[in-house]
Amino acid sequence: MRSDTIKKGLHRAPHRSLLRACGLNDADMKKPFIGIANSYTDIVPGHVHLNSIADTVKQSIAEAGGLGFEFNTMAICDGIAMNHEGMKYSLASREIVADTVESMAMAHQFDGLVLIPTCDKIVPGMLMAAARLDIPAIVVTGGPMLPGKYKGKNVDLISVYEAVGAVSSGKMTEEEIDELERCACPGPGSCSGLFTANTMACITEAIGMSLPYCATAHAVDKKKLSIASDSGKKILELVEKNITPSKIMTQQAFKNAIAVDMALGGSSNTALHVPAIAFELEEQGVKVDLDLFNDMSKEIPHITHLSPAGEHTMLDLDKAGGIPAVLKVIEEKLDITTITCTGKSLGENIAEARVLDGNVIHTLEDPIHVEGGIAVLKGNLAPNGSVVKQGAVKEDMMVHEGPAKVFDSEEECVEAIFDGKIDEGDVIVIRYEGPKGGPGMREMLNPTSAISGMEIKSVALITDGRFSGGTRGPSIGHISPEAMADGPLAAVNNGDIIKIDIPNRKLELKVPESEIKERIKVADKPERPVKGWLARYRKLATSADEGAILR
Repeated sequence: MRSDTIKKGLHRAPHRSLLRACGLNDADMKKPFIGIANSYTDIVPGHVHLNSIADTVKQSIAEAGGLGFEFNTMAICDGIAMNHEGMKYSLASREIVADTVESMAMAHQFDGLVLIPTCDKIVPGMLMAAARLDIPAIVVTGGPMLPGKYKGKNVDLISVYEAVGAVSSGKMTEEEIDELERCACPGPGSCSGLFTANTMACITEAIGMSLPYCATAHAVDKKKLSIASDSGKKILELVEKNITPSKIMTQQAFKNAIAVDMALGGSSNTALHVPAIAFELEEQGVKVDLDLFNDMSKEIPHITHLSPAGEHTMLDLDKAGGIPAVLKVIEEKLDITTITCTGKSLGENIAEARVLDGNVIHTLEDPIHVEGGIAVLKGNLAPNGSVVKQGAVKEDMMVHEGPAKVFDSEEECVEAIFDGKIDEGDVIVIRYEGPKGGPGMREMLNPTSAISGMEIKSVALITDGRFSGGTRGPSIGHISPEAMADGPLAAVNNGDIIKIDIPNRKLELKVPESEIKERIKVADKPERPVKGWLARYRKLATSADEGAILR
């Protein structure tokens, strides 16, 4: 066992002495040591319940003959961090989560890992660590939040964000938003729609790193604790058989996961996180880039209509058969021979799966859209690519041409929206918000939700920043190269005509190439001095089209 490094032989007497101080006895020294990475914190609703999951995992590990050691990682709530300086730390925190898990596993020589994340950056951060370490690992995602109910309709966090715009434009009263605020997020779990956290949980299950039905088992559902118990037992089997993440997360498994992402119409942030996870397996021949996302988008139809694109929630998806049912529908487009954390193939896992509600999970013959939920646009504004959640764009905005309204920060844009300075047909440009420019590539949920809530029609928003998984409409992010790295976005002036053509995957600035180059040379880049971790992140962060990883 790997843990023998710290507990076996004469020279490990000092190590054993320290372990005994933690309560271990002679029998414990012979057991597999399993690290339990718990991202519990009591300020993030997706994580407030994770101690109960960790306790269940630890107990089941013991019952299976192992010894669980719990440690914690950080967890940032994107909703609370939104629209202020705190959001600069959100994407960057993914790297800290990965580094924390790696550090604990290497320092203490765990034989295996059970990873317990829920929210946006924590799930990919833990998967990055699992891939990097390549020791047996299994993931128990914390589960979605139940939807809230307001005036008989399902509501969630995005409903509250959009209500701010509705109140500002006189379409909703302050009394109504107060009532909505109190019921939209009814308890533990990741926000109830198909936003980034839940999308990443679905991808984790689809790629084979969590047990079937884990992604959609709700935070307050007893099924979640049952899956946690099964996962605690399963990790001992994975250790015994030496089934490691590199054997599960193969190139074909990544394609399967992206296929599910496309079928669901998941968050555009997956185009950051999935390549970042794949990068950790580069030496094993795994390569995931925006071109792969685009290819899969043309191959896999969009077959669910979950919030924010539609009315259904994660609870509806769970009742309809969960991720196994989605996999079953698109089975002919997958490689079902890939091994999973069950020790069985993907095909074996979904052999008995079936769709329980055809209104929630459509067939391939009757999709919501014939193409997948995410599209990658390129052109003279985004030579290396940009990303849009096309499954959440209305048909009349799939092609749009309009004058640019340019802002050098999210705050400037939000102020202009609420001051009524955005006109019908505009293309809002928010730049210098990329990985280096922000730094930290902030999410732009405030401007997009304000536009939706104020019912400003026929407006697009493009940025080198990114969007919340709860964003809908023609919101194009991850524009690469970013403006701070002399990308073409730095050359856009107010009034320039920008054309968006999602069906043909084009994002174009109608300015001659020679003029674009000259404008970039004289671009007035904002100075944003930062210190501490963000200063290091700015120096090391790669472009969004490379997953904004650190090199």
